[in-house]
Amino acid sequence: MAVFNLRAYDDHEQVVFCSDKESGLKAVISVHSTALGPAVGGCRMWEYNSDEGALIDALRLSRGMTYKNAMAGLNMGGGKSVIIGNPRTMKSEALFEAFGRFVDSLKGRYITAEDVGINPDDMALVHKETPHVLGLEGKSGDPSPVTAYGVYKGIKAAVKYRLGRDDLDGIKIAVQGVGHVGYYLCEHLANEGAKLFVTDINKESVDKVVSNLGGIAVDKDAIYSQEVDVYAPCALGATINDVTIPKIQAKVIAGAANNQLAEDRHGDELKKRGILYAPDYVINAGGIINVSFEENYNRDQALVKVDEIYNTLEEVFATADKENKTTNVVADEIARRRVEEGRK
Repeated sequence: MAVFNLRAYDDHEQVVFCSDKESGLKAVISVHSTALGPAVGGCRMWEYNSDEGALIDALRLSRGMTYKNAMAGLNMGGGKSVIIGNPRTMKSEALFEAFGRFVDSLKGRYITAEDVGINPDDMALVHKETPHVLGLEGKSGDPSPVTAYGVYKGIKAAVKYRLGRDDLDGIKIAVQGVGHVGYYLCEHLANEGAKLFVTDINKESVDKVVSNLGGIAVDKDAIYSQEVDVYAPCALGATINDVTIPKIQAKVIAGAANNQLAEDRHGDELKKRGILYAPDYVINAGGIINVSFEENYNRDQALVKVDEIYNTLEEVFATADKENKTTNVVADEIARRRVEEGRK
């Protein structure tokens, strides 16, 4: 496996392969850029099909964090880590402490936090071995509610731009993935009168939205073809691809998932079909904005900063139309420009 020749490799500064025999830890820490500050990004625990799949995920996610932090105006670079394993069965105190020692060995170049499959209790164990952890209980805490709030504001910006609506009353939204972030997002949407169509691999999560928020349950493969205004991908990435794009009925794609486009060219396909895409790392930046306020945490101040996602997306949409480019390309260009300015 040639790391430097991988498509996902983008001049990353550092990739660390972590292995601890005693605890069973196998992980990858990817530092994409420290031009704007220490590389900050969560740790994901997932049962990957292969080591290469884990590496590619870490590479793509860390680059996304560089762009996300740049677009959010944060003094942070981009990094990400992935732990290979089933988060339901393989967690242990020893495993997270071992991971913490690897994080600490980078001496602050990478700062970790929680992501898919990881919770604040896990991060507390990591914190026993390193101070380079964000999102701890008693400080900024669980970033999921704030991530969801930012996505909600982003959906409003996209609906305003594409559909000319200031509110979401009666707007039909298909939400794929209603775990922590997805459920909080559904609460915001339902409170504003949106009609929800939801799916998730976990039936209990779907049932919770149906019973509490009046959502309509949809089969996981049927979520793409729903006759809705907005498709909100809030599970894993790459759900916008050659197979799904022809099925999508929505005029707006705006959700919490990372790496929503399977390939950059899929942004062109969406543009051709008149579908407005809210670049994932712009719309889902609420969580990282929240943890950036970790020291002397003030939730109100964090939410004011998260509100800026609305205006940032408006800028991306307007620039894309003006320059006849896709929104993902425009966002990448703005982010790379900010990183380069920081490097200089």
